[in-house]
Amino acid sequence: MPHESTAEHWGSEAARAHAAHLGMWLFISTEVLLFAALFTTYGVYRSVYPEVWREAQAHMDVTLGTVNTVVLVTSSVLVALAVHATREGRPGTGGALLGLAALLGVTFLVLKGVEYAGHAREGGLPGEWYRLEALPKPGASLFFSLYYLLTGLHAVHVTLGVGVLTVLAVRAAAGGFSASDHTPLELGGMYWHLVDVIWLFVYPILYLS
Repeated sequence: MPHESTAEHWGSEAARAHAAHLGMWLFISTEVLLFAALFTTYGVYRSVYPEVWREAQAHMDVTLGTVNTVVLVTSSVLVALAVHATREGRPGTGGALLGLAALLGVTFLVLKGVEYAGHAREGGLPGEWYRLEALPKPGASLFFSLYYLLTGLHAVHVTLGVGVLTVLAVRAAAGGFSASDHTPLELGGMYWHLVDVIWLFVYPILYLS
């Protein structure tokens, strides 16, 4: 339960939780605007270099991208189940589910690292480091620059999310949450779902379209 002074400051536990959720929604809005700008930039350059974009996408590892999508969606489901379990008074189960979700987040990052290594070996690097002999056309290096920008920024968010989930899992296992007091868990879940939704936009435009 929150300290009495904290409860008095906000007026009630409900008001404190509402303020925390509002703050998270504002944060999510800024993240949506950031990635919306990047997606728009990607779309503009795709319209300028349509043929090159299609050829560059042929060098994407669709299998790894698809596996990572399944991994991230599964982790998001586990987080939702963790919140549900905690609301029902089973914080221990919630902590275990959060731990599994964090492990899947690490799996996502490892697979992304494998994919990056493959691109590096064939020369599909950003900017002045671009050396992909199979696709020497103008605009190809720009595709890979945007690819690394989008996926790299998303990977940073995944890394932060794994840290958040790990902390929440430890707190849950230690009895830090209850059916009536689990706002941090809900906020962490909101952030992780944001990471998942962003990837569900990144995946099709880079690997499938």
